[in-house]
Amino acid sequence: MESSTLRQVTDRDDISFLLNEYCRALDAMDLDAVAAVFTRDCLVEYGPEDRLKSRGRAAIRTALERLWRWKRTSHHLSNIQIAFSAADEARANSYVIAWHEAADGSTATVWGQYRDHLVRTAEGWRLAVRRQVMNGNDAGFTVNLFPAERRPAPAGWVAPVIDNPLREK
Repeated sequence: MESSTLRQVTDRDDISFLLNEYCRALDAMDLDAVAAVFTRDCLVEYGPEDRLKSRGRAAIRTALERLWRWKRTSHHLSNIQIAFSAADEARANSYVIAWHEAADGSTATVWGQYRDHLVRTAEGWRLAVRRQVMNGNDAGFTVNLFPAERRPAPAGWVAPVIDNPLREK
């Protein structure tokens, strides 16, 4: 295997670990570990409101203190896609399911994506820019996240009628 190919395989593994480390550290509320996955001058945007945007490690650490309002959280990452734009720069898209439990036992769940720009630093791969978009949520999740984009149906498209043999007629 060529050295550049081997390096990309190793880099993909390192980046995947970093993305998963964010989820682990966030669920543990280890905010120093969360901040450490970002570059010192990172930009993080979870939604359009100023309170959902942060610049820099210290700011992201402080902003995520809002998650102390939850008794527990569980972030699950999947569908990680990584593309390299240079030897020390990559873009990643990953899907997240984030479950939250309040002190009263009520829950809130969001289904979304992290859209990341990563750079290799002296500390290893770090998130330079993170933007979260939301694909959906249950009634308990009320945070104003950016909506995920989706292409509209082509002009003239009509939904097919599906006959369900289990449905009573």
